[in-house]
Amino acid sequence: MQNIKTTLLNIQGSKKGGISAVNLSKSFLLGIALTLLSQNEAKAQLTATGQIRERTELRVGQGTLQKEGDKAGLFTSQRARLNIGFTGYRFKIYTSLQDVRVWGQDASSINRTTTEANNGILFHEAWAEVMLNDTTSKIQNLSLKVGRQEISYDDQKVLGGLDWLQQGRRHDAIVFKYANKGWIADVGAAFNQNKELNTGTVYNGVNSAYSAGTNGIGTMYKSFQYAYLGKKFFFGDVSFLFFKDDFNKYTNVTSGSPAVTTKVYGEGVWSRNTTGFYFNSNITRKLNLTGSAYHQGGHDKDGRSLRANLASITSTFQIGRKLFVGPGIDYLSGTDGTKAVTATSQSNLFDPLYGTPHKFWGSMDYFYAASGFGKQGLLNYFFKMKYNAKDNLTFLLDIHGFEAANTLSNGAGGKLDSYLGTELDLLVKYNLTKMINIEAGYSIMKAKNSMASAAVKNIATPDLSPQFAYVMLNIKPNFLAKK
Repeated sequence: MQNIKTTLLNIQGSKKGGISAVNLSKSFLLGIALTLLSQNEAKAQLTATGQIRERTELRVGQGTLQKEGDKAGLFTSQRARLNIGFTGYRFKIYTSLQDVRVWGQDASSINRTTTEANNGILFHEAWAEVMLNDTTSKIQNLSLKVGRQEISYDDQKVLGGLDWLQQGRRHDAIVFKYANKGWIADVGAAFNQNKELNTGTVYNGVNSAYSAGTNGIGTMYKSFQYAYLGKKFFFGDVSFLFFKDDFNKYTNVTSGSPAVTTKVYGEGVWSRNTTGFYFNSNITRKLNLTGSAYHQGGHDKDGRSLRANLASITSTFQIGRKLFVGPGIDYLSGTDGTKAVTATSQSNLFDPLYGTPHKFWGSMDYFYAASGFGKQGLLNYFFKMKYNAKDNLTFLLDIHGFEAANTLSNGAGGKLDSYLGTELDLLVKYNLTKMINIEAGYSIMKAKNSMASAAVKNIATPDLSPQFAYVMLNIKPNFLAKK
């Protein structure tokens, strides 16, 4: 760029000696080049943002029931992110370097890589997006996004970034993206390997430190392919999703004395197919309805045939200028607990893929989170209230009634009461500035004995009144902002 400018100045300096036709042509061409380069420089944009999120949690049975007499857990976890983005001519690059840890997990006088069980530093996102259409195209966006990225759609019930979890969720994937006139059409795929292999593609998707997926599924997919189609109408949004995730096949091999059974992974995959739609509609100016329905088929991670369903609807009605209320219900199918489970029996357990369970099934994370709760599925009746006291101050109150969606076994040929418990979640959000948010929450559950049964949480001598409280400070600076 500097050389071109220098050349142009030299040419301009030759005016005193007369301007030849050749120099005019050079000046013209260089002028065009400078204009194009200037345009490219104008399009190039650097962004630099960050996040420091501190959360102190008091756990008295969060995630699963505690035993009577167990002491409460108290800790502070921290997420630190440094996000760098750059937009150039027909490309974007984005990286999000993330460190997650609990205060004190590292001694203050050492510098080492933490174990995988204790989290640590990694790239939460690192992707490049190549624009397949130029600025003259009438299509708003046609691009290919490659690398580690969040995949999030609609209300994040089945695919979401899981932002509540300090680690978040991301995928190593490639996504073809199309957007134009309110339409969105994405097609994505992933193919995982444990390491660089010279032969074969066998993948062990089991990580002892972290659960992959929801409902304690505990196994990472080997690959996935999906298609998402959405359209924004004047009355709301409608979308369709097809998602197929594949799990590496294995066989159980028993050997040794005493006998030990281990999984031996081989070639091939079991594929699970999830198909469904989502809508979000403003029925009237004050009434909003959000719903979804999905069917799951194929085979689960253990090779059992699968036939399961999810149906959900949420209503929100505005009362006055500041208050929003509404009931809703979620149904996620499960398997009859009184029937024997074999390697060839059909599973009816719907798994909500890679979504954000904390947003839907209670702040205490009893369902579809890291701690499983059996195979019987879930009915979630809820009533939510939101009160915007000020522009920067919001109160939220959610009441959930949780019930098994299928029969619960008492382990002796009989049945248990299917009602599991009632949870109350209170949340306060306060924005000190645009970049500084303070949040506090308190939850309590009145659990039933069915919740503690072997068919659900399997806790002996349980405390049936678990509680959970937290305070969170969230600072998200924009390092390049002028103010």
